[in-house]
Amino acid sequence: MKIPHSFPLCLAAFLSACTVGPDFKNPEPPATKSYTVEKDVLSSDQHIALGKQIQAEWWTLFASQSLNDMIKQAIADNYEIAAAKETLAQAQETVNAESGGLLPQVGLNGTAGRQKYGVALFGPSNFTIPPFSYYEVGPSLSWTPDLFGGTRRGIERQQALAEYQAHQLDGVYVTLTGNVVALSFTIAATKAEISAAEQIIGEDEQTLKLVQEAFHAGSNTKVDILSAQSQLDSDQALLPPLQQQLSVARHALSILLGKAPADWTPPDFEMNNFTLPKELPVSLPSELVRKRPDILASEANLHAASAAIGIATANLYPKITLTANVMQEALTPGGLFKSANNAWALAGGLTQPIFSGGTLAAEKSEAEHAYEAALAQYQQIILHAFGQVADALTALQHDSESVAAQQQAVDTASASLTLARKSRQAGNSGLLQIQDAQRKLAEARFGLIRAQSQRFLDTAQLFVALGGSPL
Repeated sequence: MKIPHSFPLCLAAFLSACTVGPDFKNPEPPATKSYTVEKDVLSSDQHIALGKQIQAEWWTLFASQSLNDMIKQAIADNYEIAAAKETLAQAQETVNAESGGLLPQVGLNGTAGRQKYGVALFGPSNFTIPPFSYYEVGPSLSWTPDLFGGTRRGIERQQALAEYQAHQLDGVYVTLTGNVVALSFTIAATKAEISAAEQIIGEDEQTLKLVQEAFHAGSNTKVDILSAQSQLDSDQALLPPLQQQLSVARHALSILLGKAPADWTPPDFEMNNFTLPKELPVSLPSELVRKRPDILASEANLHAASAAIGIATANLYPKITLTANVMQEALTPGGLFKSANNAWALAGGLTQPIFSGGTLAAEKSEAEHAYEAALAQYQQIILHAFGQVADALTALQHDSESVAAQQQAVDTASASLTLARKSRQAGNSGLLQIQDAQRKLAEARFGLIRAQSQRFLDTAQLFVALGGSPL
């Protein structure tokens, strides 16, 4: 078959066809330079390094090898990470599948059949054709040139959705590492509270013993014994909720590591196993929007919405479909693959939408509204991210103040208890004053533990709010 001289020109025209619809551009980062109106100074032992990038494995700043090892295990065994990776792989294969639409589609067809024509086929005639068998085999080709970029916009959209899934994977990773760190701190803090409660109970038991001895010596009354016993009972009631809190944190941590609670027990973390980072690297707002996974995922979703406008726009334009086939046709299987039975066909089709009841125009308008909605969501997510960082920064400032105040409360309550005991030994005060001093000291100790653990938790939350470190 002779190929027309104009064919290469037509092919070049098809390949250089235009792409309708908007070309996506990344939104400009916000102009804001800081996260809060407060000063960026936390305390003498912790300060902000604004503009400094967070290191990849930020949890190593807490200087705990057990924590580092556990996070590695969580990343390797967590099922949400595994599911997110497979979802990303699925999205990438969808891009490959969509890309195939740019190329001609070739197939091999074969047909075998038996047929009988009715007499009406030939009109008023006695001529008839007896039943016959037929066989056909040969390749076929079809191609729809992407004249206005609808297919290319479809590929662009799928690529954006694959990028969205990649950032979703990063988001799962950041959330996982943040939760592992937070639960480790919770375990350590709860154990510290249990230890403090047990110490308080021990002091209560000692007080009760002294009161009972004094009662038998005739210097105390039954009321004093009941008062001491009541204080002991009240403090013993602190343990069960704390032990339950510890169990819940351990169970949650085992699940994050892909283990059943009965099959794995986390390390017995202690608060002194961790070191509070002195320098806190904090990305600039303009850098945060290029790093935080949920912002990047929203931007990829915005890109997909932009490409959808191009798809809807291309549907308003003509489509050309080219088909060709080469067949071997025979009435018997033995007649196949003979040059005399060669058959071929070439065809071209043109489809131009003229009237669709407003469907195509509405679909384009729908895509434009979807883009505006995605843009608003993107802007809202940025504000939400800035708010989280601002909350973490102000929380750390207040945590520093809280730790200092709680430490002062512990020192004061401890001194008060010492004086109350000396006063009782001298006969100047009774049991009530000692119990009141013990109660205030217990409250101060619990307050200090919670303030210290909250400071660790808020430090970790700041790193998570800054986008952590992607895979």
